[in-house]
Parts: sequence; C-alpha cells; structure tokens
Amino acid sequence: MATSSSPVSEVADRYAQSLFDLARDDGAIETVEGELASFRTLIEENGDFRRLIESPAFSADDQLKAITAIVDNVQPSPLTGNFLKVVARNRRLFVLPGMIRRFGELATAHRGEIEAEVTTAQPLGDEDREALRQAIGSYAGKTVTMRERVDPAILGGLIVKIGSRQIDTSIRTKLNSLKLALKEVG
Repeated sequence: MATSSSPVSEVADRYAQSLFDLARDDGAIETVEGELASFRTLIEENGDFRRLIESPAFSADDQLKAITAIVDNVQPSPLTGNFLKVVARNRRLFVLPGMIRRFGELATAHRGEIEAEVTTAQPLGDEDREALRQAIGSYAGKTVTMRERVDPAILGGLIVKIGSRQIDTSIRTKLNSLKLALKEVG
C-alpha cells in the first residue's frame, strides 16, 4: 500500500500505529475500531464537531474540554477515550480523520482483510453487495470489508477504491470521457 509522505499523514500514521499497538496488546482492536468508526460518523454528520476538530481557532484547552465532555457522554473504552484526550491535548484533532482511517487499515490488515470503499449512485441490494464483495475478494485474494457510500452524482455504475487503487466505472466518468473525445474530434 502506498503511503503519503506529507507531515499531516505522518502524524496520523504515528498516532494510529501507537493506538493500534496498545489495542492489540489489550486484545481490544475490534472494540477500538468500532468506537473510532462511530467518531468518524460523528465527524461526517455533525458540523459543530467537524468545526471543533478542523478549526485552529479553538485552543488546546477548548478542544480538550469539548472532547472530555463528548467522551464522558459517549463513554467509549478507556483506551479510546484517553487516546482522544491525548490527541486534543496535543492539538492534533485536525488529523483525527486520518488517524481513524489509518487505524482501520491496520486493523483490517491484522485480520488478513482489505478494505474497499465502494461508491454507488443508489444503495446496493444484499445480492449485489455480496456479489461485489466476492468479486473484489477474488481480485485481491483476501477477505473484503466494504465501506459503502451513495453519491447520486455518479449517475450509475460504481467506483471502488482499494488502498491507492481506484476502479471507476461510473456513468459520469464515461460521459466525461466521451465529451473529451468529441472535443478532440470536433
């Protein structure tokens, strides 16, 4: 898997690796992974929380107080709760999405799986989901964990991301390619 050399991704990788090592030693990989997935959803769906982690306008103290209140309310495992507090105390909340993504990658690799992000124009049915999981699994030679997104803007088809690879069979991309080819002809 290709890794990015940006300072932000390096910070995210270091924090995620540290948390993963602690979770592995405690036998809590699945627990922490699930809790982090809930925080990923919170980041995606709650604009106030997203602003808290993205904005440099909040002091470390403000971020720590807010994260402490959230941890007290949600009550994740002590490992996840303490991790989030350390990240806030060190003013690293802005890389939390990268940390969560990287932890998930480490956890799936630990289980001998790969994670595929699948984007479709409409939700997949159970039969289609299973057929896609089997197809990706035979391509990759591993068990597949799929994270699904719905984006009506792709019109149809699907986009599959596995690590740094992307397979785009969306109608939007095909139409854009056709437009480009027609411009070259005309």
